[in-house]
Amino acid sequence: MIRLLLFSLLGYLSGSILFANLFARLFHKSDITAPSKDHNPGTANAYLYGGFWCGTCTLCCELLKGFLPVHLFLLGMPLSEPDWKCALVLAAPVIGHAFSLFHRFRGGKGVAATFGCLLGLFPDLLPLLVFAAFFLFFSLVLRISPHFYRTVFAYVGTAPMLFLLKANSAVCIGFLLIALVVCFKLHLSKEVREKLRVKLAWTR
Repeated sequence: MIRLLLFSLLGYLSGSILFANLFARLFHKSDITAPSKDHNPGTANAYLYGGFWCGTCTLCCELLKGFLPVHLFLLGMPLSEPDWKCALVLAAPVIGHAFSLFHRFRGGKGVAATFGCLLGLFPDLLPLLVFAAFFLFFSLVLRISPHFYRTVFAYVGTAPMLFLLKANSAVCIGFLLIALVVCFKLHLSKEVREKLRVKLAWTR
């Protein structure tokens, strides 16, 4: 129990570090959230408004802050059925990113952090591949726009698919918790929501 609480806390604290804001200041950029539509301190805005190096450094650190707590936790306790404890550790970095302790519980959406958390399950890459496949499908095949809705569909699609594929129960519950946090965060967003558009990628 102590180990569970320790790594959950570590994950939450690492998630609470908003690297987009940190690297924007480091590279002498202005507030990258101000000119963006969603005011999100995330990787996409780091690239768009901070430049290549700001975005790349943000991406790497956002992945690492999800990867390290999850992977280190599993190194000492290999994942096996039905190990429910991993669910909280898996979700903690995303919860921290969405509700940052260091930014008055305001944070970002947590997409890059989600990829990092799923990468932390290595060598079990099924959840990561399923999540990536949904994002690619809704970007390159059945194109959903704007990105707000694409993100929602990717999370909503991945959560039940992991259950259908009989992925580890703790991972399924952990991802479901992540999906609920991200969707709730998107619901709270003050972003002006454009009309949902869905079309096949090869049609105009």
